[in-house]
Amino acid sequence: MVKITDVARRAGVSPSTVSYALSGKRPISEETRQRVEAAIRELGYRPHAGARALASSRSNVLALVVPLRAGLHVPVMMEFAVSVVTTARRHDHDVLLVTQEEGEEGLRRVADTALVDALILMDVQLHDPRLPLLRALEQPSVVIGFPASPAGLTCVDLDFKAAGEACVEHLAGLGHRVVSLVGSPPEVYVRQTAFAQHVVQGFTAAADRHQLASSVHPCEAGPGGARAVAERLLREQPALTGVVVHNEPLLEPLIDAFEQLGLRVPGDLSVTAICPDELAESVRVPVTSVALPSVELGARAVELLMRKLGDGGPVPEATLLPPRLTERASTGRRAVP
Repeated sequence: MVKITDVARRAGVSPSTVSYALSGKRPISEETRQRVEAAIRELGYRPHAGARALASSRSNVLALVVPLRAGLHVPVMMEFAVSVVTTARRHDHDVLLVTQEEGEEGLRRVADTALVDALILMDVQLHDPRLPLLRALEQPSVVIGFPASPAGLTCVDLDFKAAGEACVEHLAGLGHRVVSLVGSPPEVYVRQTAFAQHVVQGFTAAADRHQLASSVHPCEAGPGGARAVAERLLREQPALTGVVVHNEPLLEPLIDAFEQLGLRVPGDLSVTAICPDELAESVRVPVTSVALPSVELGARAVELLMRKLGDGGPVPEATLLPPRLTERASTGRRAVP
């Protein structure tokens, strides 16, 4: 590993002069600065994170606060995390991943240590108890999600309400009159997780607008939950022909369950989903879906933070990405008896 003494030796100056050239705390001649910079480039020297922090009063570390609560699909959450880390590295920042469920106390602990320059908050509830503290912190922050009262926050997310509407609009356009939303596990709704609530709002609003018979069913992930909800739907809505799925691990088991109960997809039943494109494309019957842009959302959150930290211009309070629905093999026109 190249040290500051190696740079000093190559440039023919003292280590303290190299430090001054990096920090700008004391004036040095232009000729000396150029020799130091040339030595840094030739040797590939990178200042230690602690030295950078002392020089700039910044740690160059972002905190990503994503409590791994029950009911969340961890692979999707990790897609967000990878995007945040990758984008942060392009800005010469590292990421502290905070997964413990500690609420406001945990958020304060992270902020008070001065280990991080800024925070990104995920898995936001409509009335999240962490948000009053987040508004009061000295460190800038970005929220991936939209609580009921986003004032005073910088929020970015997929427009989940519009995503729920888009799925119903697609089914209504194909002539379906009885639809159901198979949603996240029950605990996600008990917590009033914002993205799940917004999907329900959009689904219900679009169904009412088109005068469709509709229902919403939270569902545990896995084959057992899929079979149970499929049986319940056909028992309670025997005329059902359209389903919206907002529960990533349930997608293929649910299609299997319906087909085991005698309904072919898409011949008898059309299925849409809100999920990552790669998941929708990998199912045995490729699923018409609204893409979950986790990579773009993670990158947007970091870019907004960089601007807040002084690398850019004004930052919008709200960034809602419009839904993008891709039609695949799982949806078709309603079969008329």
